[in-house]
Amino acid sequence: MLVLTRKVNQSIIIGNDIEVVVLEVRGEQVRIGIKAPKDVAVHRQEIFVQIRDENQAAAGTDLGDVPDL
Repeated sequence: MLVLTRKVNQSIIIGNDIEVVVLEVRGEQVRIGIKAPKDVAVHRQEIFVQIRDENQAAAGTDLGDVPDL
């Protein structure tokens, strides 16, 4: 893991087209902004895990479980 120290309004660049900007630091909370192309999905980790788990469950669905349309 790469660990960087940034101040408010400073940023890091990921690849050629993703920028992460520190917007605010308040106590133990840090607000960040993410600038990324529209085709790049950006999710909080817990939402990403939920989406992944639901996709895996859907991929394992037996066609016999799906009613005829």
